[in-house]
Amino acid sequence: MNLIADRLNRISPSLTIAMTAKARALKAAGKDVIGLSSGEPDFDTPRNVKDAAIAAIERGETKYTDVAGTPALRKAVCEKFKRDSGLDYKPEEIIIATGGKQVIFDALVATINPGDEAIIPAPCWVSYPDIVQLAEGTPVIVQCGQNAGFKMTGEQLEAAITPKTKWLILNNPCNPTGAAYNAEELKKITDVLMKHPHVWVFTDDIYEKLNYDGFKPATILEVEPRLRDRTVTMNGCSKAYAMTGWRIGFAGAPVHLIKAMDKLQGQSTSNTSSVSQAAAIEALTGPQESIEEMRKVYERRRNMVVEMLNQAPGIRCHKPEGAFYVFPDMRGCIGKTTAGGKKIETDEDFTIALLEEVGVATVHGAAFLSPGHFRISYATSDEALREACTRIQKFCAGMK
Repeated sequence: MNLIADRLNRISPSLTIAMTAKARALKAAGKDVIGLSSGEPDFDTPRNVKDAAIAAIERGETKYTDVAGTPALRKAVCEKFKRDSGLDYKPEEIIIATGGKQVIFDALVATINPGDEAIIPAPCWVSYPDIVQLAEGTPVIVQCGQNAGFKMTGEQLEAAITPKTKWLILNNPCNPTGAAYNAEELKKITDVLMKHPHVWVFTDDIYEKLNYDGFKPATILEVEPRLRDRTVTMNGCSKAYAMTGWRIGFAGAPVHLIKAMDKLQGQSTSNTSSVSQAAAIEALTGPQESIEEMRKVYERRRNMVVEMLNQAPGIRCHKPEGAFYVFPDMRGCIGKTTAGGKKIETDEDFTIALLEEVGVATVHGAAFLSPGHFRISYATSDEALREACTRIQKFCAGMK
């Protein structure tokens, strides 16, 4: 009898986490490595948020809370959705979870039966298809190429929907590409969804605050309020407020689904950290200036990285609308040999050689179901990014 359950054979370890761990190990061994693989802000959590957490500790707010979150935080989330997107949610339609990933897990595991399908535009975040498969569902991957701005069209969605489709999972702005949909682009998606009342929508808006050049990402219910009864609107504090380690994700959804997610969460992690919840209240309701300060820095970094990567032989880099990633096409390097003697046959070959030969850690595109690319996070210092892009230029120029 095997100890490990068969269901774990359906999923893989997170390749982004694996590359970040490998880079850290090389650094610890004394290697000169620039890590661009982690999807984590390099800024510190804002001072007012940290102070709110300390004050909560001093007040003794260190006990269990309701599984779905404290009433105060659920109210703050309602206010956030109304302020930023014009969405009207009641506290009973809100759940607080241990990061956005748990919101996704709760929603999919609570609803997917064996054989149910979830449509996922690719390139996509590594965890979406694995969570669908862990829930015994079937990911239906829709490839959205760089020439289309890495965005799914209404026609592509229509072609992917079957009687077994239960979910569309949409990340806006997107990890790993930074691509984002505005209201006009989303309208083409929602028009299709209105024709298929059996399809639910999970919209992951965790990067919504990080957008550039005046671009405004929309969310599904802003564009089509009639989808409210079958939409989960997810967000969190990790990216906009530099709070990845605090583990705060949240979602608005119909009450019957929130109750199902609460039931599942109650038998897994129970409530999110009470102290983190107190910090999240301050993040959502307190001063918001820190977001704009970080956004401006990310925009400057994005511009520099895109410009420098497009000067590297064999690389073609799209300028993204949001998040803090670029997803360059490296297929111009396929078939070449590096200065260190490595034959590049895949995007994984490229990223491994890039790490081993010049000390730049990235993530290969196949990890995001889009071979021929690689992901760079520009959530690190300008100096590190400039040096990393210089190394990439030299690495590509040295190929034959």
